[in-house]
Amino acid sequence: MSNVNDTIGAEIGENDVVLFMKGTSSMPQCGFSSRIAGVLNYMEVTFKDINVLADEELRQGIKDYSDWPTIPQLYVKGEFIGGCDIVTEMTLSGELDELFDDKGIAYDKAAANRIRESNR
Repeated sequence: MSNVNDTIGAEIGENDVVLFMKGTSSMPQCGFSSRIAGVLNYMEVTFKDINVLADEELRQGIKDYSDWPTIPQLYVKGEFIGGCDIVTEMTLSGELDELFDDKGIAYDKAAANRIRESNR
């Protein structure tokens, strides 16, 4: 199991934004993964997508690593942020913008505002 933990730790350490998801950002395999990848893509955030469906050990390993039972899982600058519901709430409240600002992550602020405007 430490091999999977090492792999996960390396991905999180080497990439500012990592989304462990079902499928890929260009071809999500579940609605929750699609939602987070869609938000990140729309906001023009550069992120690494990791398809947990390609590796059963990784699929379980990320759940154990974060002690979080569901996928997708978003990490920003090594910090576990949460899954779909948390990221959606943070996007709509502006907390995701604040997190990206605090962590020095580039994103399209106008796109983030458009998401909030369209959900009022």
